Amino acid sequence: MTSAEYYTECPECRANLIQDHSKGEYICERCGCVVMDQVDDYGRESNSTDFEEKSKNTRASGSTSFALHDYGLRTEIAFGSKDYAGKSIDYQMAETMNNIRKWHIRSRIVSPQERRLSNVLTKINETCAAMSLPKLLVETAAMVYRNFESHYQAKGKSIACMAAATIYLACKKCSVVRSLEEIVEATGVTNADRSNEKLASKYYRIMVMEMGVFTVQPPSSQATSVQHPHLPVVALAIDQYISKLANMAKIDTKVERLAIDIAHKTDDHLLADGKAPNGLAAAYIYVSSILLGVNILQRDVSSLSGVTEVTIRNRCKDILTSFKMTVTVRAQQVRPAFT
Repeated sequence: MTSAEYYTECPECRANLIQDHSKGEYICERCGCVVMDQVDDYGRESNSTDFEEKSKNTRASGSTSFALHDYGLRTEIAFGSKDYAGKSIDYQMAETMNNIRKWHIRSRIVSPQERRLSNVLTKINETCAAMSLPKLLVETAAMVYRNFESHYQAKGKSIACMAAATIYLACKKCSVVRSLEEIVEATGVTNADRSNEKLASKYYRIMVMEMGVFTVQPPSSQATSVQHPHLPVVALAIDQYISKLANMAKIDTKVERLAIDIAHKTDDHLLADGKAPNGLAAAYIYVSSILLGVNILQRDVSSLSGVTEVTIRNRCKDILTSFKMTVTVRAQQVRPAFT
């Protein structure tokens, strides 16, 4: 399976994919479309926990991965002090094996392009492991960077910032809510003047413009949007930001449900144009908490969402002035209606 055949979402409805291990297929969870079929399984024959059973049931070759610069098709010289027969090797032979192992590792990378690719992919793997991101996102980020490097100039760019920009774009493609500031911080590079975050943002804009990837909000049931048929769409709904912020703040589920309900009712308006989604999500949660009588401070919501209290107040003012709200109290339930 090549990188051109690797999908992370359904091309018909942009939903997530489900892997059917028994048939070797990737199926859309929403419309049931078979996106990929006859996918090879390079894993083990069984999921045994015993080491001997694992070694007996391993396949002839390991699994391939886009996140490794040589796709994982390599050999390793193991560390050890004994030979195949179990006899201990002398000091001269151990030193010779160490030198062979060192040059064997160096010989994998023979050009500056491969060295740059190896460094960026290593940083992508380390950052995704630090953020506990799924393997699908790691593979997507590696594939995005490979496509970018094969068509555009990546020489002279910061490795950490390029890896952060690639992971941020992969998060949007896989519908994973992570901010660019979190990703840059996870790379281990910190700066007081936020120059690394600005540089990663610049690389992200370059990748979006040059690779033909653009971001839009998914169309609601009442509104329609015109999209280019050949360009991939990267979309994140506002309810995903609301759910993330509610989980971080440990807010009651009823507040989260009401905030998502209000967000869906106001989705057909130009309210979100040019606005940061995390600020809108914080405003929806704050309005919902006021309607339900839950005590939530603006200071707490702003610190978790990464926006100021003034931004939350302005977004709340935009929501309340753009729509007419009718609150109906019925059996201790609040159901606002927007017109």
